[in-house]
Amino acid sequence: MQNHEVEFRVGLVIPLQGPAGIFAPSCEAVAELATKDVNDRGGLHGREVTIEVLDGGASGAAVARTVADRLRGRGLDAVTGWHISAVRNVLSPVVRNEIPYVYTSLYEGGEHTPGVFCTGETPRIQIAPALAWLRDHFGIRSWCLVGDDYVWPRGSAAAARAYCRELRLDLKQEIYVPFGSDDFRGPVQQVIDTGAQAVLMLLVGHDAVLFNREFALRGGHDRMARFSPLMEENMLLASGAGSTENLYVAAAYFNSLATAGAMDLMGRYVASYGADAPPLNAMAESCYEGLLTLEALFERARTAAIGDLMVSAQNVGFDSPRGPMNMRDNHLDQQVYIAAAAGYDFEILDSLKPVGLCD
Repeated sequence: MQNHEVEFRVGLVIPLQGPAGIFAPSCEAVAELATKDVNDRGGLHGREVTIEVLDGGASGAAVARTVADRLRGRGLDAVTGWHISAVRNVLSPVVRNEIPYVYTSLYEGGEHTPGVFCTGETPRIQIAPALAWLRDHFGIRSWCLVGDDYVWPRGSAAAARAYCRELRLDLKQEIYVPFGSDDFRGPVQQVIDTGAQAVLMLLVGHDAVLFNREFALRGGHDRMARFSPLMEENMLLASGAGSTENLYVAAAYFNSLATAGAMDLMGRYVASYGADAPPLNAMAESCYEGLLTLEALFERARTAAIGDLMVSAQNVGFDSPRGPMNMRDNHLDQQVYIAAAAGYDFEILDSLKPVGLCD
């Protein structure tokens, strides 16, 4: 039986502005579905879950202040959501040993703050196998890299550098642009001038959209492949079908994924929000995983204390739209797929297998 007198308050930190703001409407919609599902099953320790949306697109300092204020007022019992690593880096110390924090974004790896649980893909299971797959299937052996200049692209680039050495690939150049750039003429020309067979894109949201448009305008897709670990259906729509040829993406979720859980979520999403709702995508679906992870942690923990939740995390596993999920070292292992952009959707080509490389 739920205790309706004492709600379990979850701060959903998602970007309502900036380059990643393109994801917010679908993230909020999916979180509402997940909240209903969890409450229908009895909530968390018998408490009804409620969601408060917090703007993860503000500066890191502003997000940290907002969460700290809510904690002082006993207004939050947990934090989850998709947001960039720069925000996670300032939130982790604020909530450390206070409340659970389920970080749902793909990220660069290496987060071990007590009480932080990561559900997204890391380079070990996403970038490394994709580089190997593209080498083996298309003979791509030379790369350049373009990324936003902050934590996730820099950390992922360091991992990609190591993977290229071990896979005997040539990483010709790394190019970084300010997060929130609006002019990609120079970076695109730099990429094309490298003569590489492909470009690894570590760009977020609208930045990637603008890169795609400029890349197509200059005929880059006729000369080079593109690979991104962060590209979803809204970004395809915003880029335009003519700007996404020869583009490959690795992720644990696409809205074309045919698992039973994925098809069920898609059906309920369309039934709830209509066929014209923002496209269901990996960033939004990750917010669903965040609520499922909180539920799985609380099912196994005796109390809401961080120590008890961390002990319970050792046995967390559940089925989700992505398929079977199992927690190891406070991170969820999951199947990652590689897909090709096909107009405004993705054609899943293969499931990726770990390649046994270090992070």
